[in-house]
Amino acid sequence: MKKIHLFGLVVIAVAVMIIMSTAGDASTYVDFGTAEKMALTGDGDKVHVVGALKKDAAGQIVGMMHNPAIDANRFEFTLVDDKGKEVQVVSNNPKPQDIDKSEKVVIIGQMQGDIFKCDKILLKCPSKYQEKGLDVKDGAKTAVL
Repeated sequence: MKKIHLFGLVVIAVAVMIIMSTAGDASTYVDFGTAEKMALTGDGDKVHVVGALKKDAAGQIVGMMHNPAIDANRFEFTLVDDKGKEVQVVSNNPKPQDIDKSEKVVIIGQMQGDIFKCDKILLKCPSKYQEKGLDVKDGAKTAVL
């Protein structure tokens, strides 16, 4: 065999190994109901759950607990998924900086009993480039900021 053929086989083998390792790490997007069913059946796969922080009628966040004096790496909050189910989420990571400004939150982890044990928190914050409204004057659109 020529050296170029051996090199090609090595490159292909490395590519296959990379694809196989990333495919095993992939998780799916589910709601809390599905995550509970998976936990009850013994499926320990990590899942993504999309939701919003629980807020009261005045728009204030409810159920968020973080006390850095006691444990800086423990953060708890209540998340409401897209189907309206509320679940207490526990993370052993520091509180994300702008979580109170986020529109949506994606948590990665698994259900453990009646709480969701979260390994990672991803935030979707409002864009500063998003138009707040449009004024129409003389047929031309102008953004109102």
